[in-house]
Order: sequence, then C-alpha cells, then structure tokens
Amino acid sequence: MPGIVTKAIFPVAGMGTRFLPATKAAPKEIMTLVDRPLIQYAIDEARAAGIREFIFVTARGKSALEDYFDRAPELENLLKEKGRDDLLDILQPTNMDSGAIAYIRQNRPLGLGHAVWCARRLIANEPFAVILPDDVIAAEKPCLQQMVEAYETTGGSMVAAMEVPPEHVSAYGVLDVKQDMGAMVSVRGMVEKPAPGSAPSSLAVIGRYILSPHVLDNLNRIGAGAGGEVQLTDAIAEEISSGRDVYGLRFRGQRFDCGSKAGFLRATVAFGLARDDLRDDLSRYLAELGPGRHGAPPG
Repeated sequence: MPGIVTKAIFPVAGMGTRFLPATKAAPKEIMTLVDRPLIQYAIDEARAAGIREFIFVTARGKSALEDYFDRAPELENLLKEKGRDDLLDILQPTNMDSGAIAYIRQNRPLGLGHAVWCARRLIANEPFAVILPDDVIAAEKPCLQQMVEAYETTGGSMVAAMEVPPEHVSAYGVLDVKQDMGAMVSVRGMVEKPAPGSAPSSLAVIGRYILSPHVLDNLNRIGAGAGGEVQLTDAIAEEISSGRDVYGLRFRGQRFDCGSKAGFLRATVAFGLARDDLRDDLSRYLAELGPGRHGAPPG
C-alpha cells in the first residue's frame, strides 16, 4: 500500500527575470493573481490535498515569502479594532502554524532537480509532492488532490500531464507512454525538452508531481542534463530504468503558465471572470474593447 503524502516541496529560488522590474525587490511568487499571490494558490491546493508540511526551497532575496506566511499582529489588531472580521477571515489562510513550514536555501541555480535534492533531509524516506507555483491550475477539484486520490491506488511516482500542440513539445518534459488507460497512463520513458520532431508523444509534464523517495537517490547520482542543469525529469526516468512504476495523470482543469507575462495576463482575465464580485465589470470592459480594439494604459 502506498505511503500517505503529507510533505510538499515548493521550488521558489528563481530570479523571476521575465518580470523585471517588478521582481527587482519582490519575489515573483508574491505577485498577485487578482488578489492572491501565486504562492497562496499553491499552498491552498496543497492543503486541499492533505499536505501538512510545506518545504520552500528559496534563495537570497526571498525573505518576503517568509513574512507573508507569518502573522501580522499590528495589522490584525487594527482590523479587530475596526470590526473588520471580513478582512481577518481573508488573512487567515496566509497564517502558517509554527513548524509547518520550512525554508531551505538553494545556493546555486542548478535546476529543478537540484532544488528538490536540496530538501532531501526533510523528506527522508517518504513519498512527497512537488508544486511549481508558476503553474496555476483552475479546477473544480484541485489538481494535486486528483493526483493524491489516484496515487492511493497506483503508488509509484506520478506526474500531472496535459496534451500540448506538437510545435510546443520542445518546451516541456514529454512522456513516452507505455499504456494509455484514459485519465491515467503508465510511462516507459521521459524526455526533457525533445528536439522538434523527436518527441515520443504530445503528452507533456506540468508542475505537479508525487514522487517516491527513490527519486532523491537518483538525483544524487545523475549529472547535469538539458541546459546544463540537474533535471528532475531525468531522475524520474531513472525510476523507470530501475523497474519502478511511473504514471502520468491527465488532470481535469485548465493550466495557466504564470511564468510568462502572456500566461499571467490570461490567468488574470480567467480568474477575474470567475469571481462574482468582478465578473460584470470585467465583462463590460472586455466587451467595450470589441474585436480588433486594444486597450492602452493612460500616459
């Protein structure tokens, strides 16, 4: 019977250079999608999946993440004095219990696999999840919860996967499918950022994983892969070579790549339209733009 997944790693050491100058002084993960920072969406998804221990792999300049998840007594007292219980309720999910969250430094930018490896001593010999906050997923049932429920039957290691157009597969880790069972596939191999025309499928890995602790042993052994970085995909592929099971789950939901400006804007519109308090105003504005018209900021 597979172990219970209670720990999740959040790799948040990246510089966020695609969002400069906004990320010059604030971590990209604190940037707000409507009125919640990206990292809050990731934490809420993890909580819904039963995660109880949260491990952040950070770097220099990320202290705002620690402050965000700490209590703010002066702010809370001010809101209490003003009788703003509604705003106190909004703050509640941002407060993490003492000991529930840990911060580890990745002191060199050696890739996602290296970031996960940095947390090895806190994982020990347990299955664990990895969540990339750049990938925001709108779903009726949160993506990681879907994966945890499937993992309870399959065990092994599991990645979230989605179909992508053939011209885009070279930007992803891609699955070589052994058996397609509909929502679930068993995997015979994985290729990180295949050259155009060489991908084994159009089923790409996105930023949600449930991994066996054996993956950490694999990360100890493998060297740099694509792009000169330690690739998590390569360590998962080692599981297959060792005869252990790896699965891909076609999750139900829509993924937004908030690591790009265009993806962030698409997510902002989609999440805004999903809000009862914003939908009407935003819909009117989009209708006013009309076909072929483009909004422009003042000045």
